[in-house]
Amino acid sequence: MAGTLTEKIIADHIVDGQMATGEEIALRIDQTLTQDATGTMAYLQFEALGIDRVRTELSVSYVDHNTLQTGFENADDHRYLQSVAARYGVHFSRPGNGICHQVHLERFGVPGRTLLGSDSHTPTGGGIGMIAIGAGGLDVAAAMAGEPFYLNMPQVVAVRLTGQLTGWATAKDVILEVLRRLTVKGGVGKVFEYFGPGVATLSVPERATITNMGAELGATTSLFPSDDRTRDFLAAQRRPELWTMLAADEDARYDDTIDIDLASLKPMVAQPHMPDEVVPVREIAGLSVDQVCIGSCTNSSLKDLMTVAAILKGHTVNPGTSLVISPGSRQVEEMLARNGALADLLAAGARVLEPSCGPCIGMGQSPSSGSVSVRTFNRNFKGRSGTADAGIYLVSPEVSALAAIHGQFVDAAELPAPPQVDLPSEFTVDDSMIIAPVADSTHVEIVRGPNIKPIPLRDPLPESMSVTVLLKAGDNITTDDIMPAGAKILPLRSNIPAISEHVFEGLDPDFASRAQASGPGVVVGGENYGQGSSREHAALAPMYLGVQAVLACSFARIHKANLVNFGIIPLVISADAYAQLEQGSVLSIDGVRASIERSEPLAATTAEGVAVKLSYDLSDREREILLAGGRLNYIRSRQA
Repeated sequence: MAGTLTEKIIADHIVDGQMATGEEIALRIDQTLTQDATGTMAYLQFEALGIDRVRTELSVSYVDHNTLQTGFENADDHRYLQSVAARYGVHFSRPGNGICHQVHLERFGVPGRTLLGSDSHTPTGGGIGMIAIGAGGLDVAAAMAGEPFYLNMPQVVAVRLTGQLTGWATAKDVILEVLRRLTVKGGVGKVFEYFGPGVATLSVPERATITNMGAELGATTSLFPSDDRTRDFLAAQRRPELWTMLAADEDARYDDTIDIDLASLKPMVAQPHMPDEVVPVREIAGLSVDQVCIGSCTNSSLKDLMTVAAILKGHTVNPGTSLVISPGSRQVEEMLARNGALADLLAAGARVLEPSCGPCIGMGQSPSSGSVSVRTFNRNFKGRSGTADAGIYLVSPEVSALAAIHGQFVDAAELPAPPQVDLPSEFTVDDSMIIAPVADSTHVEIVRGPNIKPIPLRDPLPESMSVTVLLKAGDNITTDDIMPAGAKILPLRSNIPAISEHVFEGLDPDFASRAQASGPGVVVGGENYGQGSSREHAALAPMYLGVQAVLACSFARIHKANLVNFGIIPLVISADAYAQLEQGSVLSIDGVRASIERSEPLAATTAEGVAVKLSYDLSDREREILLAGGRLNYIRSRQA
């Protein structure tokens, strides 16, 4: 039977379930990655499982998020991560070596393999032909322990690319166009598989830009075939032996098909405050720009930054505009230094940061009050930059470079074609900043700083609940809304009691204190609750505060799984029920445990006697996890 590329890779890795859309399946995971903002908790959870050594083909711990060391907390986490990697057989990418997705693509990605990462932009690996999926840290810890990864078999959407990019249009404009058409909810439960004659015109870094930002669609993952361009990339990275030709069958059947003519695309921009608020750049030409940030895991490759350097060469950054650049990896940074492009960036007035996530995660470079910040990043959620009233616009590196020179958005259609850069046939390879594990690691001592606290656990699911609605939120609530990022809060990722004080801080500064005072509670949300990053802290910290369930009209995939993992019930309500519930409402939910055990519907009753229907879409395994009070309890009970 003809198959899509997605189906072929899944078929090679499925260990349980049937490949029928919507059915729960279990996949063998070949590789894992963690980053330091989620990694400390993931490895604390791995330790709690009692496994002596990781059981994957390859696991890598990256330090790329919390590199701004304003106190001891981040440095202590990094020391812990290095020691725990050495103890359990994990590669350790040191601070300054680069952003996890960029480095993994360069040094570790293998076509046809499965990759699970504790970062929502793990689908970057789809640019090299992997099934690469973002998940919560506990799911990644379980995968490192040899457990399969569970998900519902996704729909597979074909994106047929024809033609070739022209003028100032780039790979960033491809994914912005998909977001314009489908919105941030359009990819939930789906994999986007790119094919067609236009694919051969895109390099692996360009493909990775597209698959990276597919996360903003809510997609399970996105991927490209492994072809001659993939072979060239692996050869340039001195890993040619890992190349395999992989593609869908010509008569493969897809659940849906999207057609994009690359030649028809124009430069696009996502306006504040969602990645799907997309319009052509020409519509906002002339808008003054205060800050430009170029980099992130979306657009920090050698090709991206060499192109920016070529555009900036001979120019000076506009006096009213600040330009900062974050290379994606040490490899990129070193090659820019050796070929002269770094000098061109510095001569133009760019401020060059270390290879890290930096401003993308709110770790420094917050824009000024009420300003316009143009970024090559993947998210522009309100307040994510560290400045609540700043307007964040997402564009390509080329459009960003023009904005830096002119101090405003420029309609590039009026300009000559951008300079073309030639990439070398062989990249500089220096893995000295990646510490490989040793065969015998039982003697390694794990180092823990005072900010690293024990993992809080939830008791098994109670028989019934009496809960208060602690907060009523709207549609498209992000994990940034639930658990903010930034230089103030990120260092607390390994300290749940401390970080829980900031839950929903941007929406309601009194949430944490109210939750602690009121006892067991629930949160009410609208559509697409929990979109955004994979940060399990957006479930773990609310659990610590006593949140028993979230009642929402619909959920984002990763966050729903994280809620289950930490014993919070994701309950679906109707639009009418949403309208009836208010902050402060007291709900009685009788027979919770018995209903979950038997997979029966639930109902809540308000203090005024109004009945609210509650439904859930959970597999037998997920119901068992909830009954146990979370996945950590569940795995440990199975091992026992």
